[in-house]
Amino acid sequence: MVMWSVLKQTCSPLLLQSAHARLETRELVHQRRGCDSPVSSMMAELQPSTNSLQVPDEDRCRSTSPNSSPSPSRNECSIAPITPSPSPRSELRPRVARPFSVVVAIDFGTTSSGYAFSFTEDPEVIHMMRRWEGGDPGVANQKSPTCLLLTPDLRFHSFGFAARDSYHDLDPEEARHWLYFDKFKMKIHSTSDLTMVTELESVSGRRVRAIEVFAHALRFFREHALKEVKDQCSSVLEGDEVRWVITVPAVWRQPAKQFMREAAYLAGLVARDSAEQLLIALEPEAASIYCRKLRLHQVIDLSQRPMTNGLDVDGSRPFDSSFRQAREQLRRARHSRTFLVESGTGELWSEMQTGDKYIVADCGGGTVDLTVHQIEQPQGTLKELYKASGGPYGAVGVDLAFEAMLCKIFGTDFIETFKAKRPAAWVDLTIAFEARKRTAAPSRTSALNISLPFSFIDFYKRHCGQSVETALRKSNMNIVKWSSQGMLRLTAEATNELFQPTIGKIIKHIEGLMEKEEVKNVCFLFLVGGFAESPMLQRAVQNALGHRCRIIIPQDVGLTILKGAVLFGLDPTVVRVRRCPLTYGVGVLNRFVEGRHPREKLLIKDGRQWCTDILDRFVSTDQSVALGEVVRRSYTPARVGQRKIIINIYCCASDDVVYITDAGVRKCGTITLDLPEPETGAINNGTNGAELERREIRATMQFGDTEIKVTAIDMATGRQVKASIDFLSN
Repeated sequence: MVMWSVLKQTCSPLLLQSAHARLETRELVHQRRGCDSPVSSMMAELQPSTNSLQVPDEDRCRSTSPNSSPSPSRNECSIAPITPSPSPRSELRPRVARPFSVVVAIDFGTTSSGYAFSFTEDPEVIHMMRRWEGGDPGVANQKSPTCLLLTPDLRFHSFGFAARDSYHDLDPEEARHWLYFDKFKMKIHSTSDLTMVTELESVSGRRVRAIEVFAHALRFFREHALKEVKDQCSSVLEGDEVRWVITVPAVWRQPAKQFMREAAYLAGLVARDSAEQLLIALEPEAASIYCRKLRLHQVIDLSQRPMTNGLDVDGSRPFDSSFRQAREQLRRARHSRTFLVESGTGELWSEMQTGDKYIVADCGGGTVDLTVHQIEQPQGTLKELYKASGGPYGAVGVDLAFEAMLCKIFGTDFIETFKAKRPAAWVDLTIAFEARKRTAAPSRTSALNISLPFSFIDFYKRHCGQSVETALRKSNMNIVKWSSQGMLRLTAEATNELFQPTIGKIIKHIEGLMEKEEVKNVCFLFLVGGFAESPMLQRAVQNALGHRCRIIIPQDVGLTILKGAVLFGLDPTVVRVRRCPLTYGVGVLNRFVEGRHPREKLLIKDGRQWCTDILDRFVSTDQSVALGEVVRRSYTPARVGQRKIIINIYCCASDDVVYITDAGVRKCGTITLDLPEPETGAINNGTNGAELERREIRATMQFGDTEIKVTAIDMATGRQVKASIDFLSN
């Protein structure tokens, strides 16, 4: 039986179930009675906040009564409001000294991954991972390819170059039983209903849980990184002395971020009860943090000389050669895997004034992430001006264009059959294309030669009854030629066709971002990430955007995010203000206003009229939330003996929705508050049993960090209450 609380007529907190969900609620409670922690209906009361900020434009999503309070969704219960909902309020958090001796950052990329670390006693020195064995001729191996190989019985075999080479050496028939995963990070971005049981498909077609694949990779990095750290550490290093940082795209939503954290727990990076040991860093944000440290000799400024149609005013083409020189210098420097960073901000930052804006475009293998920051002098902290944006416009798009070209020449059915029957040979073909793709440049006049594996040529002849050369001739694709040495020769036009669709999307997105009012008049555009090494992308960006701002490329462009992730781990407070990417809130009841609220939302209880399903916002999309600002809500158990409160969270991309049933609004997670047994001595201390069972549980939510976090306190006893937000349960 639900307990109803009756207060003054002007502010009566009532626990009400929406009429259309009453049966579902009863069934849910009945089904869970056998559980150790039964979920029942509950009542929540929002306590007044004397110095809270108002949510911008909150009246647009409320009734004439300004009162609201959070609740579970209409599928569990709805709650009547008693006080206005506050927006995040500032709460100063003193910087507590942590016992971390070292920060280890893992840049988990779509095409390549790596780690770096720094000792907290010497934070100006960043140690990169040891050089990897294997690799491709002519390609600087800054990191390891994101490839994983599992045995037929699903045990870990190898990662990176070792996985790729081992899979290559397998007999074709034997390879069909092994599980090889490549570029599997993209699955997390493209899966809309990500859960702990989401599966990944290997090259051979076998499937395994995605969380296990990611955990295998993270465990590999953990073992290698700790061994290298211990080799350089004179003292014995305990597990709780390591702070771990994992990078993710800024456009990833909360379920994907939580997924990476769960994979880290499974991999043994940190224990679940030591969650503060692990930080999730946003990739463009990490790059921005590192760019603060750059000296002038560590960057390439594409805007130093005016260009016309890709040429300098004198008709020369200095860019390709200058960038090759810079890469050669970097390649020589990589014999030393130690990098020094400025103790303060670098020379480039000294040119910027307080309020200057800049964009960081992280052009990676799978996604392109853009963040807009403003420098805050003299402290050198960063403020996000516009919510992170981007999309699946990474270098993988060029790979997919090459695969589409192969399908046009040899037929989609054959390519799919070849991938299934000769998976290792298909991997060889993609490796060959990757190596040649990196040499593509706008000024290149010679053909781009792609070696076809012998097994491809042989398999095609046996499968289709004709030669590869005949197929190419019949395809009428004149921009691709055949070499008697067993190579496809891609003309400059063909190369351009492979790159331009992806590059065009990147430029269009950046141009659209620059039109936003908050982003106008940016001073710099920093290009970072693996794809930013491509002269094709650099030239296109310079031609399209060079007249609007200075375009800067760090010389160690492929390591920028990794270094920035280490710096973020050393000081997570460097980004002081972030923008919320989505609107988050819960469903509540408000007093029904005739003519404003639809009749189908009317609920009458105890003679009062209520409007159901109103979205009570915690934060709004693109709202500025400073580090340390929190949203507070207070909840009360609905019945004696209740040991758990579960509240559904809803999100949407818009900030003008009114109801949780509106288009675009979806349930995205739950807040769980575990209620401990009341202490027997509490009654003797002046608190009676009824007050304990009807006690206030105050939840505090942080939206200013890279992850949404929640803590809770039992106000009657002052004890911490176990609280969590789950975005993977849907």
